[in-house]
Amino acid sequence: MLREPTVDLQLHQREEEGIRILDLQGHLIIGDSEAILRTTIDALVEARIVNIILNLAGVTEIDDDGLGGLVYCYARVGRSGGALKLLNLPHHLSLMVLTKLDTVFEVFSDEQDAVNSFFPGRAGLHYDILEWVQDQEEHPASELSK
Repeated sequence: MLREPTVDLQLHQREEEGIRILDLQGHLIIGDSEAILRTTIDALVEARIVNIILNLAGVTEIDDDGLGGLVYCYARVGRSGGALKLLNLPHHLSLMVLTKLDTVFEVFSDEQDAVNSFFPGRAGLHYDILEWVQDQEEHPASELSK
């Protein structure tokens, strides 16, 4: 069976209160897309930009290599004295993927909460995997796409 060609990962960078936000769109899978993310993170760290949020709202697929790429980026940023946090986990990800992400990363569903998490004293709400599961039971993915 032939697989459809995948859309390359696209990264759009912006800054909010001194925090670099990378909006990811497309597939985060083995190959070029994972390499694009790693290369971007390496360049940011070299430029001493080490407080980073990855906005995954536009990610359409993540495989094991994509997860490995996220963990690599997390470790690379952490070794440089910074923090890498995730924003907007896509609803279509499997529970297994979500729980792996939730065990390693600070995950947020609101951008301002993610930004606030870099500043001690500011309150922020972390992503709650149990809340996500309950939401999925109440609103299955097929309903969300209508």
